[in-house]
Amino acid sequence: MLSKFGGMWATRNLYRSSAQCLHVRQCGPHSALLLKIQKYDHDSDNCCILQTLHPFSTYSVSRGQNAWLIMDMAAAVSGEGGNTPYDKSSKAHGGRHHEMEAKMKHINLSFAACGFLGIYHLGAASAFYRHGKKLLKVVKAFAGASSGSLIATVLLTVPENIEECTKITYEFAEDTRKLYFGALTPGFDLMAKLRDCIDSILPPNAHEIAENRLFVSVTSAKNGKNHLLSNFASRDDLVKKWIDGGLTNGLPILPVGRTVTVSPFSGRLDICPQDKGRMDVYAKVAKQDLMLSTANFVRLHQALFPPGQEKMESLYQEGYDDAVHFLLKENWFE
Repeated sequence: MLSKFGGMWATRNLYRSSAQCLHVRQCGPHSALLLKIQKYDHDSDNCCILQTLHPFSTYSVSRGQNAWLIMDMAAAVSGEGGNTPYDKSSKAHGGRHHEMEAKMKHINLSFAACGFLGIYHLGAASAFYRHGKKLLKVVKAFAGASSGSLIATVLLTVPENIEECTKITYEFAEDTRKLYFGALTPGFDLMAKLRDCIDSILPPNAHEIAENRLFVSVTSAKNGKNHLLSNFASRDDLVKKWIDGGLTNGLPILPVGRTVTVSPFSGRLDICPQDKGRMDVYAKVAKQDLMLSTANFVRLHQALFPPGQEKMESLYQEGYDDAVHFLLKENWFE
């Protein structure tokens, strides 16, 4: 889209502020165009959305493409690179360019803690396996907390067994529904049960595949601090380290690169349900920005008390659809 501007548009006004506007004018009569740059703080990098406001058409640049695209376009259409205010700090902008480019090449995938709502994760994982191979090829690291770490392990080490893992989850949920207090039943160990189930489908060399590529959120029993574990001495060691760290860090964000987040709770996340309410109010819960909505409170209950089979299948499909939507939006769908 940006190439359309080359040699055809002339810069008229260029502003730099929290709400920036670039007004360009076509080299010809009776034609004007307004470009609006909206800045927002989705993460530490102030990404931009470039929208073309035109009576008949709208163009957009995905938020992964950042401010340097705006600068390049402005310089190209003006033909007077030396007269733009950006030239004075070209080295800084160049560094920013490479920094963001490197970040976009380093992709991580993280699954939130969610108890029995892990069925949503399985739907998303299934979509990744079927339609997101382009994404999975560039994912450097997988991360997760609680049941999310189990799904991350399966997707990394044995993605062809996702459907088998889904069947096991349905059976496990059915058995848990028979308990009056669900996952809160005294003596009931959710993670131990899940470990026994998933252990049967992992390959013998799962720990070797996961070494320094899988990051599991765990909580220390001694001091209550959270740690991300990524070194596994053996397959049994990998399975044993699925200790629930969801209360201290329910959604690990890795320090290097972009972490794509998956959660069955609605919030400021890449892949999640989209709740609509009168007001968008968020709360930080175990390092997740979650919307305070009735639907999320219902989901919290379902995480501990698995819903019926029909609802479980619906949650699986919801995770699948949300992941497909994300892949399409980010141009990773195939």
